[in-house]
Amino acid sequence: ALCPNVINQRHLRTLHYLFYKRFVEKTMTQENWTDHVQSTVGENRWLQGHLIQLLISYCDLNTAARWAQRCNLPKEMLPYGVADELQKLQIQERVEEAVKADDYEESKKDYYQLPIPRANIHFLQTWEETLQCWEKVLQPGQVVGIDMEWRPSFGMVGKPRVSLLQIALQDEVFLLDLPRLLEQAETEAEKEKLPHFIQMLYSDAAITKLGYGMSGDLSSLAATWSALKDMDKQARGVIDLLKVDKKVDVLSPEQSYEDRGFRQPEKGLSLLVQHVLGKPLDKTEQLSNWEKRPLREEQILYAASDAYCLLEIYEKLRKDPASFGLSSDLTESLVGKPSVKPRAKKQLNKQEVPSPSGQQCKGPKKETSCSPAPISPKEFSVVCDNMLQGLGRYLRCLGVDVRMLENEDDHRKAAEIARQEGRVILTSGLPYQTLQSQVAEGRCFSVNCSEKAREQALQVLKHFNVQVSLADIFSRCQ
Repeated sequence: ALCPNVINQRHLRTLHYLFYKRFVEKTMTQENWTDHVQSTVGENRWLQGHLIQLLISYCDLNTAARWAQRCNLPKEMLPYGVADELQKLQIQERVEEAVKADDYEESKKDYYQLPIPRANIHFLQTWEETLQCWEKVLQPGQVVGIDMEWRPSFGMVGKPRVSLLQIALQDEVFLLDLPRLLEQAETEAEKEKLPHFIQMLYSDAAITKLGYGMSGDLSSLAATWSALKDMDKQARGVIDLLKVDKKVDVLSPEQSYEDRGFRQPEKGLSLLVQHVLGKPLDKTEQLSNWEKRPLREEQILYAASDAYCLLEIYEKLRKDPASFGLSSDLTESLVGKPSVKPRAKKQLNKQEVPSPSGQQCKGPKKETSCSPAPISPKEFSVVCDNMLQGLGRYLRCLGVDVRMLENEDDHRKAAEIARQEGRVILTSGLPYQTLQSQVAEGRCFSVNCSEKAREQALQVLKHFNVQVSLADIFSRCQ
């Protein structure tokens, strides 16, 4: 191996050659020359010192000072003139940074500004923080703004996976770091927490969800979790402001008379914000890499603004829809309503199901008179047949004590478990006829197998009068 001194001399000759090519022959571009100089010098202080001397000879003190700063050379290594120039350079940069910051703040005044303090924007990366968020969000009558961010695909095939879920309330915004939360999930039950929370949020008609272009967001959610692939069909109580945007008269109160009758060709939430609130969104962070951590402060503010502005738009349109060319029944016309499946409803009406008290209930008219006393999920124990594992997981997330048959288990095993542990059997189709005769009356319930897990769960909870509270949710998934 060559001794270090020989290697240094070779690199020094290379350095001299690079200066000759750049400043004498002038046959090398600045970019290429800079790249080669950096790779030649590296972290070698001896070579860096020679580089500064060459820069003084071929260029000027200012250029030498900039390279000294780039190499992070200590002042004691620098010639006096270069050290003095470096000090001036540092002062100049501080002034430029201050001016740049002022210009940045000035430019931001032209855009929509969050009306809540920065301390009220919460970046959630742990389950403890997230559960506190859910307690605030999953409240009847709540109005929430929802947005999502993902890494730009730049033409790549396939739907992007959601990296950040933003949920805005009146006084605060929650930013859920989905990749980080999923990393922390060790068991299957923990991995199901997030999709079940999202499913509960979107399917709860008592919570108004505001979004912009919700179909795209829901498609990305489905790409992130297969369990949410039918979320667009299950969504209730949603208002897609993209639909409002198509109806909004551009003549918002903030616009001048000269602008009347003219609609800009651009589309998007930013323009809707401008039309309704007077200033557009700053979209400079839209194409950020949302998978990279930590997020920059600008990304956090951008993400929070995207979700929170939906609340302000909705509130303004709701208070004065006529000013924007909208009808007064804004909410009624845009909130998603549950779709009724006639076939499923017909089957439920015809089905004769024994109540826990042993009485026969035929059809919905008798339902109220046959309803048992209300119980909590903790008091409700079931065994799910192996074709109802999705229902079992859903009920478990709601706090119900659930056992599920494995795929290879015989249906009759459900009856054994039910008798031994005092559980109600949940089954479907032909096995119901067999299993109901093997347990006490009212201890076997036939579920409509054509329904989704959520609809099945609602059917079960309603029939057995199980009252779910917020504290019950995920209580068995800890």
